[in-house]
Parts: sequence; C-alpha cells; structure tokens
Amino acid sequence: MQAQYDVTKRQADIADLVQAHGFMAVDALAERFDVTTQTIRRDLNRLCEMGVLRRTHGGVEPPVLSANMHYRARQILNLPAKRRIAACVAAMIPDGASIAFSIGTTPEIVMQALVAHDRLKIFTNNLNVAFSACENAGFEITVAGGRLRPGDRDILGTSTQEFFASYKVDFGIFGVAGVDEDGTLLDFHEEEVAARQAILANCRQSILVLDHSKFGRAAHVRGGHISEVAQIVCDRQVPSALVVLLARTRTRILSATTEDGG
Repeated sequence: MQAQYDVTKRQADIADLVQAHGFMAVDALAERFDVTTQTIRRDLNRLCEMGVLRRTHGGVEPPVLSANMHYRARQILNLPAKRRIAACVAAMIPDGASIAFSIGTTPEIVMQALVAHDRLKIFTNNLNVAFSACENAGFEITVAGGRLRPGDRDILGTSTQEFFASYKVDFGIFGVAGVDEDGTLLDFHEEEVAARQAILANCRQSILVLDHSKFGRAAHVRGGHISEVAQIVCDRQVPSALVVLLARTRTRILSATTEDGG
C-alpha cells in the first residue's frame, strides 16, 4: 500500500536523512543521490509543502514543532523501519485474534501487515487502521464513536476510553510520541494518553511499537512507563540504560532488523 504515501522513495530517504542529521545542504543531497540540484530542489519543495522539512540557508532542516507533525507528513518518516516493525508484530499475531489499535502511523502500518491474516477482530479509534483492515472482508472491525480529528483521522475523548473498556482483547497495539530517558512514555495530548492507557488496561498482551527516533523525543504529556508494557518492538536496539532498567521487569524487547520480522 505504498501508493498512499504520496512521495517518491528518494523523497522519503531525504526526509529520513534530514531528520537524522538535523541539516542537509542542497549540494550534498544532489551528490548523495546522483541527481541535479534542480531535481533535489523539486524534492525539497514537495517535502516542505507537506511540513516534513523546512528551508534554511543553503539547504533544509527538520521543522520546529510545538505539537506533533501532521499525520500525512509522519507517514513517510522512517517508513522502512516501521515496515520492519510491522512484519515482526504480524508474525506474533495468530489468526482469529482480537486486537485493539491506537492512533499513530506505526499501528496503521502494523495493520497493513496483518491484512493477509484470517478472522481478526479489530477494535480501534484510528480510521486509518480501520480503512486498512477493510482490505480483508473476513475481518470484524469495530470503530469508536465520537468527535473526529480530521488531520489525524482519529477519535479521542471519554467515549473512546469507554469504548476500549467495553472489551477484553488478546492484543493491544499502540505507539507513543516519545520515550523519556527514564522510560516515561510521552504524548502531545492528555486524551491520547487516556486512550492508550485504556487499551493497556483492557488487553491480555500489550505491544508497544516504535522506531528509534522516539527515544529522547520531546513531548509534554506524561502517560505511563515503558516497563508497564509486555512487549516492545523497535527497529534498533533500545538505549542501554533502558535495557538495564527493563532487565528487572517482565517486559520483552524485540528488535525488528529485517523485512521479514527477524
């Protein structure tokens, strides 16, 4: 389903490079991708229009944000890593399972990796997840009611918390905006935290899905601790301080290093 990310592979790679390095010059990008500076400028124009990057003298840098980046922009960042995470999670889920999904781009990509499964029961406040699940006519899909956030295509609020509390599912799959160095889970809105905590409280096995960029990422609303989840699936090794902390808990850490989930 790559077509929904309305960028080329080169543009997605550029976005990831700039997020990793903090600044990239036009000339350096043109040399790296073996294209003209005019071609790179067209790519950068597209990415800046989407809010993924912002222009600065001689190149581009990540945008300065006081809130989370727009959903459409977040969809293209670290996409190969998110697909590895999704493949790893998909291998853990049996046919016929019931699953609660949270908001976010990584849970959406996990849902896409599950489309070939049979008889899944999906419960979500994320319309992107619900639309992906619709690809399989054999799935049973239940969506929370309430007020829609158009940009993110998700539903939050008291009704969402009550929705998740109405079920006891086999798996709860959710992401976070960031993880503090002490393991505190962070998001941008209190209602995002409340929905995630409702999933955690009403699933038999919780799975936190996140790529490496979430470690140390700033967000201002506290919502639980990384040690409270049953499994963490990340594309790289979790920071060593958190590995030491989690060694004293029952939390399992999985590194999704290959496309097939290995």
